[in-house]
Amino acid sequence: MKISAATIALIVGFAAAAPAVEPVAGAVLEETVKANGLNIWSTGAPPGSTTEVDIVGVQGLGSHPFFTWVNKVQDPESKPTRKLVEKLWTRKDKTTPKQDGQIRPQEFMWPRDLLVPLFTNARVATYSYKSGQGVKTTLRQLAEQFLNILSQHRQKPDERQRPLILIGHSLGGLVIQQALVIAALNRDFRELRLSVAGVIFLGTPFQGSNAAVLGKRLAQVTGGDLSLLELLQKDNPNLHALAKDFCDSHHEWDFVCFYEDTDADFTLLKTRVVTASSATLSGRRMIFLNTDHSGLNKFSGENDENYALLLPEIQRMVDKGRSVVTSRHQSKEGEAAGNKHWLVPRGVNKLFTGRSEIIDRIKGAILNDSAQHADKQKVFVITGLGGMGKSEICLQIANELREEFWGVFWVDVDSESNAKSDFISAAAAFEPPAESIDDVRRLFASTERSWLLILDNADDPEVDYQAYLPSGSRGVVIMTSRVSDCSQYNTVGSEELTSLDIGLSKQLLLRAADIAEELWPSVDQQAEDIANLIGSHTLALIQAGTYIAKGYSRLDQYPEVYVKHRKRLLEYRPSQARSRYGDVYATFEASAHVLEKSESEDAKDALCLLGILSMLHSSALPLQMFEHAWESSKAALDISDADGDLETLCRWHALQLPEFIGMEADEWDSYRLNKASNLLVSLSFVVRSNPAEGSPLLSMHPLAHAWAKDRQELGKQRKTWVAAACIVSLSINDYGEHRDLLLHLQSFLNNTEVKRAFSLGPISMVTTIFIKCGWNLNVNRDDYRLSNLLQDIFDTVAITCDEPSMEYLPVYDLYARNLNHTGDIRNALELQIQIVNLLESVLPIAHPDRLASQHQLADAYLKMGKVEKATELLEYVVKIREEALPINHPSRLASQHQLAGAYLKNGQVEKAIELLEYVVKIREEALPINHPDRLASQHQLAEAYLENRQVEKATELLEYAVKIREEALPISHPSRLASQHQLAGAYLKNGQVEKAIELLEYVVKIREEALPINHPSRLASQHQLAGAYLENGQVEKAVELMEYVVKTKEALPTAHPSRLASQHQLAEAYLENEQMEKAIELMEYVVGTQDEALPTAHPRRLASQHQLAGAYLENGQVEKAIELLEYVVKIREEALPISHPSRLASQHQLAKAYLDNGQVEKAVELIEYVVKTEEALPIAHPERLASQHVLASAYHENGQVEKAIELMEHVVKIEAGVLTINDPNRIISVESLAKFKGEV
Repeated sequence: MKISAATIALIVGFAAAAPAVEPVAGAVLEETVKANGLNIWSTGAPPGSTTEVDIVGVQGLGSHPFFTWVNKVQDPESKPTRKLVEKLWTRKDKTTPKQDGQIRPQEFMWPRDLLVPLFTNARVATYSYKSGQGVKTTLRQLAEQFLNILSQHRQKPDERQRPLILIGHSLGGLVIQQALVIAALNRDFRELRLSVAGVIFLGTPFQGSNAAVLGKRLAQVTGGDLSLLELLQKDNPNLHALAKDFCDSHHEWDFVCFYEDTDADFTLLKTRVVTASSATLSGRRMIFLNTDHSGLNKFSGENDENYALLLPEIQRMVDKGRSVVTSRHQSKEGEAAGNKHWLVPRGVNKLFTGRSEIIDRIKGAILNDSAQHADKQKVFVITGLGGMGKSEICLQIANELREEFWGVFWVDVDSESNAKSDFISAAAAFEPPAESIDDVRRLFASTERSWLLILDNADDPEVDYQAYLPSGSRGVVIMTSRVSDCSQYNTVGSEELTSLDIGLSKQLLLRAADIAEELWPSVDQQAEDIANLIGSHTLALIQAGTYIAKGYSRLDQYPEVYVKHRKRLLEYRPSQARSRYGDVYATFEASAHVLEKSESEDAKDALCLLGILSMLHSSALPLQMFEHAWESSKAALDISDADGDLETLCRWHALQLPEFIGMEADEWDSYRLNKASNLLVSLSFVVRSNPAEGSPLLSMHPLAHAWAKDRQELGKQRKTWVAAACIVSLSINDYGEHRDLLLHLQSFLNNTEVKRAFSLGPISMVTTIFIKCGWNLNVNRDDYRLSNLLQDIFDTVAITCDEPSMEYLPVYDLYARNLNHTGDIRNALELQIQIVNLLESVLPIAHPDRLASQHQLADAYLKMGKVEKATELLEYVVKIREEALPINHPSRLASQHQLAGAYLKNGQVEKAIELLEYVVKIREEALPINHPDRLASQHQLAEAYLENRQVEKATELLEYAVKIREEALPISHPSRLASQHQLAGAYLKNGQVEKAIELLEYVVKIREEALPINHPSRLASQHQLAGAYLENGQVEKAVELMEYVVKTKEALPTAHPSRLASQHQLAEAYLENEQMEKAIELMEYVVGTQDEALPTAHPRRLASQHQLAGAYLENGQVEKAIELLEYVVKIREEALPISHPSRLASQHQLAKAYLDNGQVEKAVELIEYVVKTEEALPIAHPERLASQHVLASAYHENGQVEKAIELMEHVVKIEAGVLTINDPNRIISVESLAKFKGEV
C-alpha cells in the first residue's frame, strides 16, 4: 500500500486531517486556496477607515492550506466509524461530495471565522507552502520564500511599516524564526522585520521532536525527501543554533509560546509530538492548551477554552503594535543616516565563494541590538592560517553592511607604521583631526555615529593588539589574525577559519580556472583531486585555477605537475588581482619572519620544531613521541659508537636530538617542547588537539607542511632529517607496533633517498636507523615499502642480498622475514638456511638469536609445505625454550604457537588444539585484548577448531578476533584480512554461505588491490571464494576462478600442498559442472602426486583419494570407486575415532558404492552402522539426514519397503522444517518417498 505524504505528516504530528466542509458565504472558497503563497481572508478596514495591522498564520509540515486551520464539531451519535487501518494509513478525500442524508459537521476556519469579524481593521491571511511527499526543500528556502512573498504584499507606502503579527503552527513557527534571522542580516527585509509587533508560536519544535524519527522512517519507505524530517529530529544542533540566533537578534521582540498538554492518539501509539521543553524558549512566556499537537491551531468557536487563552495575546499585540513599531522605526532611522565614510582598500574578489554561514554568523553578532549587548563594544575576531580568506570575509561583510554604518574604516595593523598611517587617514572623518593612534581611538570612542572598524593582519604574537581597540561601548570592531590567542579580544564571538568544504573548493578552483560551468560535471573528479592535494586552501585554490587558466597546465595534469614542481606552483604569482602577499608560500613566510626576527629561545625552538614536523607527516603526531625518544636516549648515551652494533642505538643517535628535548636532564621536562608547540599553534602553523585519552596531538595543513620543508635550504633539510630520524628511531626502540607513528616514519623515509641518507652520518649509524624503521614496517606489515628500503640498503652498501654476512646479519634477518611476507617463499627458505648455519657456527645452543633464526627457518619450511621438517625443528626449539624461559615469555609462547600451527598442517589437530588452548590461556592472562600476539593465537585456535569440526566455537572466536582487529587495524592490514578470511571459512562450514561469499569477495577485492597476483594470501582468498561459489551453486564462477588460481600456482613445486589443494578443488568444480573427464584426470594427478609426497594416513592424501573415488562413482566406474574407497575406509578406521566426520564420510560413500554395485546387504550393514554412529549429531544435521536417506534407499533395494517408507517419511518431515520447498535434497527425498509408497 502506498503511504501518502499526508499520512507521514499526520504520524509526525505536523499536519491535521479534517473532512470536507461547505464554504462559508462571502469568504474565500476552499477550492481557490493557493497551495503556495498568501491567502487573504479579509482585505482590511472598511471604506473610510485605515488598515492598522496584518495578521498572518503560517501552516505546519505537509499541511493542507485550508483544513489545517479548520475545526469541525459533529454530533457524536452521527460520527461515522473508520477501520483502524484506514484511520492510521489513509486520509479522507477532501473533494468527495457529501452523500445524501449525511449529517454535515459545523466547522470553524478560525482565522476567517473568528479573527476577521473581531479585528475589522486588520488584514488577515494564512501562508501556505508545499512540504510533503516528493517536495525537496529546506527550512532556509521556505523562510526566504515567505519573506519575499510577504514583502510583495507590503509594497504600498501605508503597508511598509504597518504592524505585523505572525502566528506559526509547528514547522510554521520555525519558518517564521528562520525568516526573522535572515531579515536581521538583509537590508531588503529591514522594514518588514522592524514592523513585527509580535509572534505567537503554537507547538513549535524549537528543539525538535521524537515523532520526527517515525516520520523519517515512513518517508524512507515512501521515498520522500528527508531534509525537513532530519532537521526536526530531537535535539538537532542546527535547531539549537537557530533558536540561539533568533533569541540573540530579537531579544526585545514580543513573542509567546503555546504548547500541548495532551498526547496525540494514533491508535497504534500515543505520543507527545512536541514536548513542553521543546516548544518553549528560555525566559519567554509559555502557556499550555488543553489539546494535542494537531489541535493547537483549531478552535471550535469564540467560546473555545483554548481560543480564550490565545485571543488576549493577539489582542495585546494588536493594541500595542502601532506604538512599538513606530518607535522601532524612528530609532533605526535616527541611526541609519547612510554611509558617509568608506575607507576600505579594495573591492570584493569576484571569485569569492562560500563562507556564507560564517558571514551570516558574524553579521548576526555585530548587528545584534539586544539589551545584553547594549553596554559593550561589539568585537568579533577571525583567526586562522594565512591565505584562508580572513580579509576577504571582512571585505564581503563591509560591502554588505556598508549602509548600516556612518563610517567603515580599514586599518592594517601588520606593523605599527601601517597602523598609524591608516588610523590618521580615518581621523579625517572626524573633527578635529588627530595626530596619533590614541587620538583617533578617542575620536572613535566619543562619536555617537555608528562605525565599523576592521583591524586586519594582527599577526604578531608579541604585539598587544588591545592597544588598537577604541575604549567604551560604542561601535563595531572586526579583527583578523593568525594568532589564535587574539580570539580573547572578542565580545560577541570569534571564528577560526579552516579549509573550504570540498564542494565549494571545487567551485572556487573551476571558476578561477575559467572553465565553463556546463563543463564542471565532466571534470568534477579532477577538481576534487586537486582540492584534496592542496588541502582546500582558499588562496592555493585560486592560484592553482589561475595557473591552469593561463595555460601553464591542464586541469588533469596539475597533480603530476604539482608533485614535480610544488615549490614553483606555490610561489606562482598572478599578474592581476594578487593577494596581499602575492603567493601561497609568502603568506606563511610572513609568520615565520615573526619568529626569525625574535631572539627568544622559544622562537628558536619553534623554528626547530617546525623543521622536524616538516620531515614527518602532516597528520596527527603524538607529542609523547618526544618523551619516548628522550627515555631511549638515556640508555643510548651510555653506549659508545664503537661498542654498538647495527641493532643498537648509541651515543651518536642521542646527540642528534634537538635542544628542546633536554637530553641531559635527569627527568623528562616538556616545558620547552610545549612552549615551542604553543607558539606554532598561536601562529596557526599547527593545530593541537587533546584527546580524552593518550598524548596531545599536533597536525599541520598540508600546504603549511610542504612550505615548512621547502623553505629550508638543502644543508638545513639534511640536518633536520637526521634529527627527525633519530627522534623516530629512539621512540620505536622497543620493537613495538607504534601504529600511531607509522605514517610519520613512512613520511621521513620518503623525504630522502637511502643513498643520500648514508652521506649524512657514519654508515653504521644510518644503517641502525634504517633497521629500526624496517622492524616497525615489518611489524605493521608494510611489506613492499620494507622490500624497497632493503633493496636500497643492499645497493648502497654494496652487499649481495643472497649471501649473508655476520656484519650485516640484522639486515639479512629482516630481509628473510620480508621475503616470507611478500610470498617469495623459496628465496626466504634458502636465505634463512644460510642465516641458521652462520649462527649455529658461532652461537651456543640456547642463545636467543640462534633459536630465533631456527624458529624462522621452521616457519619457512611450513610455508614451503615441508611440514615434517618444520615440526621436527620447532619441537627442538620449543624444548630448549621451555627449559630456559618462564612460561609467559613471549619467545617461548611464539614457538609453541608456531609448533601448534605445524601440528595443524600435519593433520595432528588434537595436539594442535591442546597446545593452542594452553598458549591462548597464558596470553589472555598476560596481554591486552588487542595485542597482536594474543589475537594471532586466538585466530590459530579458531582455525584448529574448524579443522576439528567445532564450527560454532571457531565462529565465535573468529568473530571476536575480527571485531578487535577491525577496530585496531587499517582495512588492508594482513592480520585483519587473515581473520576475515578465516571467519568466512567458518561461515562456509556453518552453512552461512551468503555471509561467507560477501566477506570473501570483500577480502579478495582488498588483496587484489594490495598484493601481486602470485602472493599466497591473495591466492588463498581466491581459492576460498571459489569454494564458496561452488557451495552456493555458482559452478561456472567457481570453475573460472579456480582455473585462474591453479594456473597462477604452477610456479610452486609440484607437490606443494597449496598447489595440490587448488587442483583438488578445481577437480571438484569440474565434477559439479559435469566435466567428468577433466575432473578425473586432474584428481588422478593430485592423488598420484600426494601418494609420492605424503604418508599413507595423511588427511589431505586420504581426502583426495575419497574425492577421486566419488568421481569414479559418478562416471560409472563403480569397481574402481569401491576399491579405492575400501582402501580409504581401512586407513581412516585405523587412524581416526569412530565418530570422526572424515571416517564416517568415507563409510557413507562406500555404502553408496556398494548399493550402486548391487551389493545391497553390504550396503545396508555399513550404512546402518554410519546412521547409528551419527545419532550423536543434531537431528537436522545435513550429514545425518543424507545417511538416513541412503539407508532408506538401501532398505528399499533390499525389499524392506516398510522400513524404507518409515525412515524416508522421517527424513522428509525433518527436511520440511529446515529446507526450502525447492531445495534439491528435499525434492529428491519427497520423490523417493512417493516412489516407495507407489510400490506398496
